Amino acid sequence: MGIALKEWAIVCDLLLEGRLSLLLRKGGIHEAGGPGEFELEHPRFLLFPSWMHQKPEMIKPDVRPRVRVLTQEPAEITFAGVGEVARIWQVPGRAAVDRLDGLHCWTPAQIDMRFNYRPENPLYLMAVRVFRLAQPRTVKNLPQYAGCKSWVPLVAGDEVDDAGAAEVVGGERFNAVMKQVEEAFAA
Repeated sequence: MGIALKEWAIVCDLLLEGRLSLLLRKGGIHEAGGPGEFELEHPRFLLFPSWMHQKPEMIKPDVRPRVRVLTQEPAEITFAGVGEVARIWQVPGRAAVDRLDGLHCWTPAQIDMRFNYRPENPLYLMAVRVFRLAQPRTVKNLPQYAGCKSWVPLVAGDEVDDAGAAEVVGGERFNAVMKQVEEAFAA
């Protein structure tokens, strides 16, 4: 596997623990199939943890003490999991996200910031199946991996073998999350 999605380290941790199955995104999603048919540039990806731009105050109090903010990214990155998008929704409005409060880790201020950043672009919610790698892989955090970007193509030799990865949240529990989103967005 040679593509990774950069996300706050705490979010990656919660995904790998099964405490989170949803991601909010503004970029990297296209309507290639026509209006309302959303596609992700890369529907299966490595989870690339990032520490520099984490904001503890934007994470709910119950997990906030676990947020580490670094002044620079570490010299090495360990890939421990793979995400696979099962469904993408365009978020219909702020109230819809409020109805999902028990399914995510973000504070109202963080959600508002996502809505307000480039308000001309829609906000998307993704249901992500997460798989823990059988063998985590640590690579050097190369300069081309740095920066504020969603997608990080790995250089030759840094690819990760995802064979034997184990699903973190499966079956009924994952389907229940998707059903809650459907109901919240239909209300």
